[in-house]
Amino acid sequence: MKPTTCFAPAHILLPSEQVPLEQWGCIACDQFTSDRSYWQRAEETAAGAPSTLNLILPEVYLEDGDADARVKKIHATMQDYAKNVLTRAVDGFIYVERTEQSGRVRQGLVGRVDLEAYSYRRGEKCTVRPSECTVESRIPPRMKVRTGAALETPHIMMLADDPDCTLIEPIAAHKDSLPKVYEGELMLGGGHVKGWRLTDSQMIRMANTLSALKSPEAMADKYGMADAAPLLFAVGDGNHSLATAKACYENLKKVTPPEQWASLPARYALVEVVNLHDDALTFEPIHRVLFNVDCATVLLSLITWSDSNMAGCCFGGSKKQPFTLAGPHMANVLSFEDPTEPLTVGTIDDFISDYIERHPEAKVDYVHDEPAVRALCKQGAVAFLMPPFAKSDLFRGVVMGGVLPRKTFSMGHAEEKRYYIECRKITE
Repeated sequence: MKPTTCFAPAHILLPSEQVPLEQWGCIACDQFTSDRSYWQRAEETAAGAPSTLNLILPEVYLEDGDADARVKKIHATMQDYAKNVLTRAVDGFIYVERTEQSGRVRQGLVGRVDLEAYSYRRGEKCTVRPSECTVESRIPPRMKVRTGAALETPHIMMLADDPDCTLIEPIAAHKDSLPKVYEGELMLGGGHVKGWRLTDSQMIRMANTLSALKSPEAMADKYGMADAAPLLFAVGDGNHSLATAKACYENLKKVTPPEQWASLPARYALVEVVNLHDDALTFEPIHRVLFNVDCATVLLSLITWSDSNMAGCCFGGSKKQPFTLAGPHMANVLSFEDPTEPLTVGTIDDFISDYIERHPEAKVDYVHDEPAVRALCKQGAVAFLMPPFAKSDLFRGVVMGGVLPRKTFSMGHAEEKRYYIECRKITE
């Protein structure tokens, strides 16, 4: 089937049905970046069976000094799995239902996105755009894994602004008539997942629906901007992974004749598309955690920085930009009176950048779950706990030309992230 939109059918590879899904599927590499015990439990769970855990480099290990050796092993494992493990294929799309531990069911579609329709450069009006600022220093470590890799496996989730539920939900209504391609539990509290292969008629309807979602009429109706550059997808999770795929493709274009670009497997990336208006899709704030710091010093520096950059930092008074500063022995609700950025997270990022410049021994991490943050505080860390993030404003902000500060929101808790299941060849 010839692609007619930037989201197209793919040759999707799946493991043998004899491979247990609970061992095969693995959580995204950028989760639990300060919790090695999680990844140790994942290794124990996957032991003795093929697993996507062996195809990725968890970011918790990036600074261990053996990343190159890990990448070499990953590439060898990909070659092995391509020959001996990934024995099934779906040509088209996979409709996915993810039942989370809460009982909510999130619906999605897995296919390939054309990287020519996407850019991570701020301000470019592409059909596919990032939802947050891309930190380009995060791309090279991931490029080491993707460059020379035989396979990709996705944790990227892209959002469609489809308030009338025209794209995914009609497929869900007829799922019982579709061939099921996988079902099972996911490791370590990941919930349950099912996947079905779409029919040819459903794929044709999808193409028409995607065109309608980015039409001038749709842009005017949703955002009041009929002359705005069409936007079809905003990247929700996996912004930096998609940016890595784009960077690798752009490098390949430099040594490939233009007439061959369309046939390059690396021109595409496997992703899951989810409707922003899916009731099961929840947005959680991403908190900032500082290590190698003293809580009293951070608080004093915050007050000094606030006095120098705005009207003041009001303790529990103003509601303009509230947040919680937590340490080993305290947790105070504070609020910026005259903030430097439109969002609380942006103002706090401004402070953290200034603080780390003055205290280079300090390190910052981005953690999704509040209980995990508070556990780190008990171990000596200092955290900025963010207020809730309203998902309804996401697309309007992107359409108007802006992107959110990096790591502003997370789509659900860590265990609700997309697990690596499907694979695709990215080299010929």
